[in-house]
Amino acid sequence: MILTTNNSSETESIAEAIGRQLHGGEVIELNSDLGGGKTTFVRGLARGFGSKDRVSSPTFTISKVYKKGKQEMHHFDFYRLQESGLMGYELEDVLDDTDNIVVVEWSGIVEKVLPLERLKVELSVTEETSRKLVLSYPEKLAYLVKNTQSL
Repeated sequence: MILTTNNSSETESIAEAIGRQLHGGEVIELNSDLGGGKTTFVRGLARGFGSKDRVSSPTFTISKVYKKGKQEMHHFDFYRLQESGLMGYELEDVLDDTDNIVVVEWSGIVEKVLPLERLKVELSVTEETSRKLVLSYPEKLAYLVKNTQSL
């Protein structure tokens, strides 16, 4: 599925629609260059999920957790790491709990840990504020994107 947004609000709206469909156990992989809109996407995703937590890039902290009641969205950013090390084990532990939602940026060093069945979102800058989003997913996760085409 290919979607185009004209500004960050539209990107957040698409992510928010996906976030409303999350129930636990989903893994979302975000790919883009620096400044491509990954944090903007996660901001909408967390809002749709129902978290009131402030969303910011975990580039320096490697991971952040956004909560909704007892449920958690774990946001990992492996940009600064050359190897996964202890963070790879933390990711594995989080993936084992099917109540968690997991969002991963810069996933190359943890590719072997991630499940095959995940939503992949490729964000590309088309103009200063415009983005092209390419969403790839197995049929099992089609429910996540069912409300995005009408936005």
